[in-house]
Amino acid sequence: MNLPIIEVNSIGKRYRLGQWGARSLREELENLSSRVFRKNQANHTDRASDFWALRDVSFSVNEGEVLGIVGKNWAGKSTLLKLLSRITEPTEGEAWLRGRVSSLLEVGTGFHPELTGRDNVFLSGTILGMTRQEIRQRFDDIVGFAGITQHIDTPVKRYSSGMYVRLGFAVAAHLSSQVLLVDEVLAVGDVVYRKQCIEKMKALAKEGRTIFFVSHQLDVLSNLCPRSIRLHQGRLIQDGDTADVIRDYLKADGDGSQPSTARWTGQAGDGTAQIEAASVRSDGHVTEHVNIDAPVEIIIRYRCLKGGSRLNASVIVNNSLGAHILSSPNLPSATTGEDRWGYAEHPEGLYESRMTIPANFLNDGLYSCDICLSTDASHSNGVVESAISFTVHDTGSMRKEFQHTWWGMIRPRMHWETEVIKEAKP
Repeated sequence: MNLPIIEVNSIGKRYRLGQWGARSLREELENLSSRVFRKNQANHTDRASDFWALRDVSFSVNEGEVLGIVGKNWAGKSTLLKLLSRITEPTEGEAWLRGRVSSLLEVGTGFHPELTGRDNVFLSGTILGMTRQEIRQRFDDIVGFAGITQHIDTPVKRYSSGMYVRLGFAVAAHLSSQVLLVDEVLAVGDVVYRKQCIEKMKALAKEGRTIFFVSHQLDVLSNLCPRSIRLHQGRLIQDGDTADVIRDYLKADGDGSQPSTARWTGQAGDGTAQIEAASVRSDGHVTEHVNIDAPVEIIIRYRCLKGGSRLNASVIVNNSLGAHILSSPNLPSATTGEDRWGYAEHPEGLYESRMTIPANFLNDGLYSCDICLSTDASHSNGVVESAISFTVHDTGSMRKEFQHTWWGMIRPRMHWETEVIKEAKP
């Protein structure tokens, strides 16, 4: 039975908050005297300044697997890759890697700024244990993939961030290694570059390379990685099918909390009626993270202060640039169902209206909502601009065939039919 190419056993990484390296011998001596002095103080003072970026993480990966890593910022994703790359040592636990490892963790990692792109390619290959002849055989493919032929003999310190990442990924993907660690490689670059990277990683996986892929672009992650792990506050809390991991991650808002942007409370109105609260709800809970496959509820709570008023709530949905995507008033002629209190005379009291945006309707991206309350569909009682916001995440359900940018402000599933008009004669 073949051993896993990577085994991680109870690995952890601890940092000391506020502890910085000395810039001179004098500072080092001062730091040493301070540490000696603190030994006589209570131990809990030192422990309180410890920060565990990772703690008790265990998993294994077989050769040829493509593993996604999911988690919010500061969850420990980059720290895990740095440990596997041997950039830093674990505080506890161990990791076994059976094969060469190449990585692209952040802009410029592994490159010497004073050397040219050409020199850095040969340097990276040498570090991996490759001969100069082996590097030469792959050199043209590396430069061609990166698209920087004209700049290959320029010191990389003069490269843009995009050029840095393109060359870094090309080097990591083309040199001889069994394991590829990639951290947010698609955060820099255009649509063509994204497609290149995705297709290259798919090709590497078919060749039997093992890939670790970190990305906040969940659509790409779901399309590329059959299996994913989820990190939260430095601990591994889920390991399984990528679709399940992403779904649970979105349900938990990435960190299990209820962010303030998904909920608004206050008072906005006049002597007739006022808005008191608004929220975003999906899959049964208040959230700012919405799965593209799930309906979104915009909930408005308002109070009628003057009995007999004909009230109706309405919502305006805006994209991240402030453009109005849609507006929906709770009026009989503008809704798909029947609402007892839509444009009806209200007795005094507290009411809650819910407007549902269907699943697979909005494109992925950030949205905000203006909340409005009106009398007789003409007089505005109160308006709260950008009261709540939410992000729609593309989980890949409509990307089995198509990997490019999905243009448009909305992305509904449409009905298509094709028929043969005239078949060509054989």
